[in-house]
Amino acid sequence: MDASREESPSPPPPDSALAAAPNPGAAPAPAGGPTAPTEQQVWEVLRTCYDPEIPVNIVDLGLVYDIDLRGSTVNLKMTLTAPGCHLGGQIAGDVQTKILSLDGIEEANVELVWDPPWHPSMISAAGKKILGLE
Repeated sequence: MDASREESPSPPPPDSALAAAPNPGAAPAPAGGPTAPTEQQVWEVLRTCYDPEIPVNIVDLGLVYDIDLRGSTVNLKMTLTAPGCHLGGQIAGDVQTKILSLDGIEEANVELVWDPPWHPSMISAAGKKILGLE
């Protein structure tokens, strides 16, 4: 028999065809996959970020204004204690690195904003206690 005339096996179906087949016994997968982090986990990791000049984390300082968690992407708006803070880039970089360390996060965008301007009244009770402001 001529080898060039042998029928080759039919190719497997494309991945999309396999993925489209429903699994009747499976529970629906959570949005973002099984390791999608929660907003609470993002807040917790932010509590490990500090302004190097102040012994209070950025959450208790009141520097984090907004967290928008969408699947594997976090968009964060934060401020600094002063617009001229020379450590702003370092702090924002640390925030981004810590967020990206969370399982399931593929993108972290940190935006520094100045409205509303930060004020010491934004410090949490725990932060005020650490700073001796109570």
